[in-house]
This record gives sequence, C-alpha cells and structure tokens, in this order.
Amino acid sequence: MLFNKASVTEKRAAFRNGLEGEKILRFPGAHSPLVAMEIERHAFEGVYISGAALSADLGLPDIGLTTLTEVSQRGHQIARVTNLPTIIDIDTGFGEAMSVARTIQELEQLGISGCHLEDQVNPKRCGHLDNKLIVPIEEMICKIRAAADAKSDPNFIIFARTDALASEGISKAIDRAKAYVDAGVDAVFPEAMQNIKEFKLFRKAIDAPLMANMTEFGKSPLLSASELEELGYNLVIYPATTLRLAMGAIRRGLQTIAESGTQSELVEQMHTRSELYELIRYQDYDRFDKNIYNFKI
Repeated sequence: MLFNKASVTEKRAAFRNGLEGEKILRFPGAHSPLVAMEIERHAFEGVYISGAALSADLGLPDIGLTTLTEVSQRGHQIARVTNLPTIIDIDTGFGEAMSVARTIQELEQLGISGCHLEDQVNPKRCGHLDNKLIVPIEEMICKIRAAADAKSDPNFIIFARTDALASEGISKAIDRAKAYVDAGVDAVFPEAMQNIKEFKLFRKAIDAPLMANMTEFGKSPLLSASELEELGYNLVIYPATTLRLAMGAIRRGLQTIAESGTQSELVEQMHTRSELYELIRYQDYDRFDKNIYNFKI
C-alpha cells in the first residue's frame, strides 16, 4: 500500500511486546482487506485471519480443503492494507514437517505477523465440532520443531493450537500444550474450552502467552475481553464475527429486494459511498496521482 506507516518488522515487534504486556490484545477476524481496514479504524490491537472464514468465503467447508497458496496470498492481501499485526490460521500446516517449514517461510515473506498450527488429523474439522481426531503428540512436536527452525524473524509468533480437550480431556490437553511450548512455540491456543474452570486450569498450568477463541455458536462461553484479561489471557480472537454480521445483513437485504423489487428502504443501513472512499483513502491516492502528473521541471 502507498500510505501504511508501519513496516512488517514494526508490526511484529509490536505484537511481541503486546503479548508480553498486561493488557489483553483484541484481534477481530477479517476475511477481506476492506474488513481489516475497518478493524484498524476502531482501534483494535490486531487482525485475525480465520481459516474457517476464508474457506467459507470460497464456498467451502472448514475441513482443510484450502491450499497454502490460497491462504497465504489472501493473508498477504489482508496484512498489507493495515498497520496492525496479523495472525493467520494455517490449520494442520498444509502437510508434514517439511511443508510446515515452507509455510512459515512463505508467511514471513508475505508480511504476516504470526500463525497458529493445530494438532488435528487432516482432513480437520472446525474446532467447535464434535468427533475431532488428534495426531500423536510426537507428530505435532516434529511439526512445531520444523516451524520454529524455519522462521528467520524471532518476532514472528507461532501459536500451537491443541484440539485435544474434546477427545483426551483437560489434563492431557494441558500436557500437550506444555510439550508444545518445550518444542519451541511462542504461545498456546487451547481450543473449545467449555467453561471458566477450564480457562483457569490452562492459565495456571501453562507458562506462555494464551489465546482465547470467542467464536459464536461454539462450545466456549462468550466472555468479555475484560473477563479474559482477569483470567490471565493475553489475546482474544473473534474469528468469524465480521463475516457473520456481513452475511446476515446481505441475506436480509437480498430478501427485501426480492420481495419489494427495490433497495430503497435499505439505503440508510448501507455503508455510504463517502464512508467507503474515506476508508480506502481515495483522496490520498488522488492527491498522489495529481502530484505525479502535475510535476513540472
């Protein structure tokens, strides 16, 4: 982008410093660059790029059908339009340990600030669905070691996501998280915790930054950012919230047009042309263009 001020290095450093601070970081999900720009306008600390939201945007279920190219390029498009750090969901890493290493290198080169890698068997399931299968802990550790070894920027943050709670219970999920930290991840993402007690047990047991997932219609209670901060969590994501808001509005709007034959009653609900131009900084581009073409020697 022509007008972003923060470099990739600065964004990653800010993310690392934020994770080590006392205030919780809030990362709403963005399935498009335009959404990321709106997130920045509302003074959030970062942007989350959800694998489920990207899959849905492609008309696919969240079962690992997306490719490294699709995910990383969309991640780059989102990351480049914002001064905020970005985390991207890489599911099971797009292959075995060597493929995971390549994934990390691609993400670093494309300007993303961090990612999370999960311990499900591929094809995976959405983290809040039942009957998930988990790989042996040794297999996940190999992937984590490959990922940690592949990164060149120490401020690129790698989260290990464990989906073990549903199938193995809280004790074994914590054991896995501890092993993943020992293997080299920077932070942990315990998925689909079902109550505050489980949130507390994870925080007490794990000596690393923790991510909380506040997805709607899932297994976790929708705790506020301040509640999670009191529990000791370092980061909260809202993975598909903006996608769900958008699709709800789109469905209602299309239904109105289908029934009435006009969108006239919907106009007041719309993002206006001037609001869109302000968001995408139309005047900055126009000013840049005029300065170039009006230049005289």
